Amino acid sequence: MTCAVYILTNDRRTVLYTGVTSNLEQRLARHKLGWSTKAFSTKYNVHTLVYVEVTSDISAAIAREKQIKGWRRAKKVAIIEAANPEWRDLSDAWSVS
Repeated sequence: MTCAVYILTNDRRTVLYTGVTSNLEQRLARHKLGWSTKAFSTKYNVHTLVYVEVTSDISAAIAREKQIKGWRRAKKVAIIEAANPEWRDLSDAWSVS
């Protein structure tokens, strides 16, 4: 199984959302479609994928998600900019709408 830890942002880059999933494309589609009106990602219009880490170990992925969630914003921004300096949507090439 492939697992992913990911960070999403909104169009203005004012909100960062960190999550973990075993199916990134499906999860991202749910975020983009606003699958729940009460969900954080829907409320804050968080749908741009700016960072991804992939692993085959779900326990490691969950631990990494918790680690990143505990960081201050500046540290999250630093890992995003190290991997994706333009903050481009990494899902643009996918068929996710």
